[in-house]
Amino acid sequence: MDFQSYQTTLSAKGWASNRKPVVVGLYGVSGCGKTFLLNRLKQRVGEEDFIFYDGSQAIGGITTGGLEHFQKMEEQEQTMWRQRAIDTIGKNCIENGQAAIVAGHSMLWSEAEGDALPVYTPNDLDVYSHILYLNVPAEVIAQRRAEDAAKDRPNLSVDQLREWQRKEIIELRALCRAHGILFLVLHQQANLERISTMLYDFRVHTEEHNLFLAKRELDGVLEARQDLPKTMLVMDADKTLAAEDTGALFWAAALQKWPQMEGENTLKALFSGPLGYSYIAFRQATLLYEETFDEEEFEDLCQHVSLRVTMYPEMVSLLQVVAEQEHVGIVVVSSGLRRVWEKVLMREGLSRTVKIIGGGRLADGFVVTAAVKTALVAQLQNQGAHVWAFGDSPLDLGMLSKADQAIVVVGDERTRSKTMDAELMTAMNAYGLRARQAVLPRKALPRTNTKLPVVKLTDCGFLNDVLAGQYTHTGPQVLHVTDENAAKLLATPMRNSAVAGPALREAHRQAGQYLARGFVAEIIGLELAPIQHVLGRPTSGYQLCREKQTTIVALMRGGEPMASGVNDVFPLAMFVHAKDTNDLKFHHLDGQATLILVDSVINTGKTIVDFVKHVRKLHATIRIVVVSGVIQAQCVSGSNDGSLVQNLASYACLHIVGLRLSETSFVGSRQTDTGNRLFNTTHLA
Repeated sequence: MDFQSYQTTLSAKGWASNRKPVVVGLYGVSGCGKTFLLNRLKQRVGEEDFIFYDGSQAIGGITTGGLEHFQKMEEQEQTMWRQRAIDTIGKNCIENGQAAIVAGHSMLWSEAEGDALPVYTPNDLDVYSHILYLNVPAEVIAQRRAEDAAKDRPNLSVDQLREWQRKEIIELRALCRAHGILFLVLHQQANLERISTMLYDFRVHTEEHNLFLAKRELDGVLEARQDLPKTMLVMDADKTLAAEDTGALFWAAALQKWPQMEGENTLKALFSGPLGYSYIAFRQATLLYEETFDEEEFEDLCQHVSLRVTMYPEMVSLLQVVAEQEHVGIVVVSSGLRRVWEKVLMREGLSRTVKIIGGGRLADGFVVTAAVKTALVAQLQNQGAHVWAFGDSPLDLGMLSKADQAIVVVGDERTRSKTMDAELMTAMNAYGLRARQAVLPRKALPRTNTKLPVVKLTDCGFLNDVLAGQYTHTGPQVLHVTDENAAKLLATPMRNSAVAGPALREAHRQAGQYLARGFVAEIIGLELAPIQHVLGRPTSGYQLCREKQTTIVALMRGGEPMASGVNDVFPLAMFVHAKDTNDLKFHHLDGQATLILVDSVINTGKTIVDFVKHVRKLHATIRIVVVSGVIQAQCVSGSNDGSLVQNLASYACLHIVGLRLSETSFVGSRQTDTGNRLFNTTHLA
C-alpha cells in the first residue's frame, strides 16, 4: 500500500464513497405534507432524471392483495414486503439511471403502545443514499390531520406529534451517520426551489464529481495568472495559518446565539462518529450548515468568526513577501469554511493574491477532503510547479507527502492535533514522508517525538529556499504629499528657523499623526476593534491591522517626536528608541507583523539602508514602513546610482512615506541640525 492509499483509508475510517443508486427518502410524521411536496417536486424537476414513489403505494403495488391486505399482515410479514419494495426501487434506479424520491416513514405511531415505533428495515439503510425530513410545526400538522377526513389517522395531541418528530429526527440522524446516508432536516420555510436544487445536487454528486469540481476550481485560480508559477505554496487554513479552528468557533457562536439549538449538530459530534473524516462526512457537514442556517445567518456568523481569527504574524509576513513574487503562487486549500477565510484574507490585505479553495455550502459545489488536497498538489506538479505544502493535521499528511517540500505547522500543545504524532510517525517510518516543522506561536514547543527538523518561517535561509533564490518585485514604494495643502501647512513650522524646542517637536508630532492616518493606515489596513458607544452600548471602531504586532522605532533623537505622533495614532504598538542598528534586537521583531522606522529627515538614505538590511537579517519577511518628514529627492530617485531606492531594490514588503520631497541636501550643523533644533541644543553642537 502506498501512502496515498493509506491516507484514503485513514480519512474514511471505514466509510469510503459507495456507488449505490441515489434514493432520497422524503420523511416526516403523517400529515406533514410529504405527498403534497412529492407531487410539486414531480412537476418542478420532471421525470426524466427522477422517479417518484409514494412509499405506501410502492408497497401496495408489489404486495399480493395490495395495501389493504398488507395492513392486516403480521409485523414480520410486513417487514418482508417493505424490504422488497425498497429493493425494487433501488433496482429500478440502477436499470433506468434515475434518482428516486420516496415519501415514507421510519416510525409510525402505535396507539397500543402510546408511542412512535420504528418501521424501517435493514434494506432501507442499505438502499437510501439521502433522507430529507420535513420538520413542520406540530401545531400545523395537528390542524392538517384534523381537517383531512379522507385519511383514517389516530387522534394525536400536539405534544404527541412533537415527541414523534423528536424521536424520529434523533434516531434517523444516528442511523444515517452509522450507515453513510446523508441526512437533512427541512424546516417549514424551505422552499420548492431550494429543495429542487438539492435534488439536482444529490443526483450527480459523487466523490469523483467532487474531485472534478475541486480541480476545476484550481484551474480557475491558475488561469487568472498570466503564467503558471514555478513554485506554488499550498496551505491548509485552520490551525495552520492561525491557531483557531473556524468550524469550532462557528458552532460555538451559533450555540451562544441560539442556545436551544441541538448540540448534536456540531462538527465535533459528526467527525468523531462513524463517518470519520470521509467524503460523506464532509458532505454531511455541508448539509448541517444548510439545515441550520439560512444564507443571511450563515454570512453573519462567518463575519463574526472571521473577526476572532488572528493569523500568525509569521504567516502574514511570509504571504506578503511571497505575494510580491511573480514566479511564486499561493493557494489555501481548506476543509473549513471558505467564507470565513475569504474574510480573514481580505482583512489582511491578501485576498487579491492568495486564493482560497474550500466549501461550506452546497452552492460551493464541492468539499475539501484529504484526498482532494493530495490531488490538487499532484495537479500542480503535473503542470510543472515545485510545490511547498503547509499543514497541521492527519488530514494534511497526504498532501504533505505528495509535495516537493513539506512543512508541518505545530501549534500550542493544548490545541494542536492529539493524533498527529502517531500518524506522522507512521507516515515517516512506513511511507517515507520527509518534512520539517514550523512551531507557531513562537513560544510553543516542537513535536519532539517525531524528531522533525525545526524551521523558522522568518529566517532568510528559509525564505531564500521558498523563493528559489529569485526576487521579482518593483523595490520599495515611495509615497509623499509634497504638493498637498495639508502637507504645506504641516511643513511650514518644520521649515521655519524661528520655531524650535517644544513648538517644533509638536509640529513633528502632528506630521507623524498625519502620515500615520493618511498613509500607514492605508498601506497596512485596518481591523475592527470593540469600543463603547457614547450612548452606553458596545459597538465597533477601527484600529491598525495587527496593531499589537507593530513595532515603532524612533531613529536617533531626531525621529522621536514624529515617532510619538505615529504612536498617538497607533497606541497599542511597541515603541523603541534606536541610536544605531545595534539597539534594534531580535525580540523587538519576533512575533511582530509590521515595523515602522521613523526619522525626521532622510538625506543620503544611508541610515535607512543600514536599518533595513539589519532588520532583514533578523526577520526576513516582516513588513517595513519608513516614515519621514522630508526626503531628499535624489535619494529616492531610481536613476541615481547608489540611491536609497537602488540599494533596497532587492527587498520586498517595503514602503517609504514622506511628508514632502526636497531638492535641498540636508547636511545640518548647529542651528540647522534638526535634532539640535528639536531639543534646543544648537549651542552644544
